[in-house]
Amino acid sequence: MRIVQASKLENQPWKFLQENIVLNNPLVLVFANRFLLEDKDVLADIRKQFPYEHLVFGSTAGEIMCCHVNDNSIVVTAIEFEKSSFEVVTENILNFDKKAEPLGEALYAKITKTNLKHLFVLSEGSFVNGSSLIEGIEKNLLNAVAITGGMCGDDARFLKTLASYKDNPKEGEVVLIGFYGESLEITFGNFGGWIPFGPERKITNSNANILFEIDGQPALNLYKNYLGDKANQLPQASLFYPLNVTPEGKTEPVVRTILSINDDNNSMVLAGDVPVNSRVQLMMASVDGIAAGAQHATEIAMKNRKSPPQIALLVSCIGRKLVMNQRVEEEIEQVQEIIGKQTAITGFYSYGEMAPFNSQTACELHNQTMTLTLISE
Repeated sequence: MRIVQASKLENQPWKFLQENIVLNNPLVLVFANRFLLEDKDVLADIRKQFPYEHLVFGSTAGEIMCCHVNDNSIVVTAIEFEKSSFEVVTENILNFDKKAEPLGEALYAKITKTNLKHLFVLSEGSFVNGSSLIEGIEKNLLNAVAITGGMCGDDARFLKTLASYKDNPKEGEVVLIGFYGESLEITFGNFGGWIPFGPERKITNSNANILFEIDGQPALNLYKNYLGDKANQLPQASLFYPLNVTPEGKTEPVVRTILSINDDNNSMVLAGDVPVNSRVQLMMASVDGIAAGAQHATEIAMKNRKSPPQIALLVSCIGRKLVMNQRVEEEIEQVQEIIGKQTAITGFYSYGEMAPFNSQTACELHNQTMTLTLISE
């Protein structure tokens, strides 16, 4: 595996982390601020610097490269696989009446299944139901192939996100990357570090990712009562106080943040499903707790690896970034401390993270979580 990485802050020259060598048919991951991905001159510059075929674009709520977290920037990682291969397919949610499950089925139907080792998802992040997208991809999944990835971001604006493969970035796009080959070793991990507080309640009325009632009370009213003065800052305020949701019949909780609210019917739209009869609690976090969560996620990903990772794809949540503020790079430093400085690091801050729980292969949508995908060949 050969890797070339570069970053560019707004109105500054490109900064390459390695020698800018010519690669053979690489996978090029471009994570950038949404406004930059809407600028045709910026896109032309990216294609000039990386004149390759397989460019994957995604908008972010913060860009990760090495141990740095940038805003209003572009980070590019070009990966040449020497012993293995990849394939990229796309679909657009706007062609599926904004229904994510059939889109997921269509994506998986398009991808080659022979020798498939791992799937990585880069999804539209503002209105795709991530839980349904995962269900669609996994519906006909063969051989317990694991899925990781994330939902694109738009800083804290929550207006629109962009993604694409080869084409210029567009709304509604969902990208699926398949990795192939016996030589590949791909491991993953995730952890949050948030702490539940307050009484545990029950979801009594919901529809997929729309939450209507908790304990028979209007969900939005109850949530606003908890937030107090911060209620007028919704939905951004929810990033500091997400929900800890444990679906009926499951032991592992998932974290859910609020994408939007509806004052007319007192409902909340969350980034993933919140089934009826799920147990639910509010959560809060400290900077130290979040950094420790990133450390634990990395320990999970590194457990039982046979070889050191050559590249780490990090997808962390915008809520973690907002809580950590100027200390946000501490969670990336925790990752590097464990995987080692020889491993290339890239990634982004997202509106939702995808990864199985430890020791499992079934993927879950997470919020407020650090997820890692570690790859070597």
